[in-house]
Amino acid sequence: MAKASMDQIKKLRQQTQAGVMEAKKALEESRGDMKKAKEWLKKRGLDKAAKKADRETGEGVIETYIHTNSRVGAMVKLTCETDFVARTKEFKTLAKELAMQVASMNPKDIDELLAQDYIRDSSKKIADLVKEAIAKLGENIKVDDFCQMRI
Repeated sequence: MAKASMDQIKKLRQQTQAGVMEAKKALEESRGDMKKAKEWLKKRGLDKAAKKADRETGEGVIETYIHTNSRVGAMVKLTCETDFVARTKEFKTLAKELAMQVASMNPKDIDELLAQDYIRDSSKKIADLVKEAIAKLGENIKVDDFCQMRI
């Protein structure tokens, strides 16, 4: 294992929002290779998300998005385990992004929504976006319901 420099850790954290110790471990495991460190963090996040999948989600938010022309709107019910996480900026931002996705892409059901390419970054699926939030916030997160309306 190679020692990670503070500059490398800082750069990786800026790019991934990983914690200091996670970034350091990723860089050490990947021998300082930034690309491999990002892959390591992604895999670790997916593993964390899978472990949390069965946990109860009784808290959350209902978020809306109305397009600027006021002719398309969406509402999303996003749930998590605690009200503490439901009040975080990251959770609320995820809910808003999901509502915007629903307004834009009009998925038929939750499975279709999760399988869609993210409108802001087509290299990611919506499921990946949710899993990243699970890894970062440390709780199970689920899209419970959504609807889209248009005129």
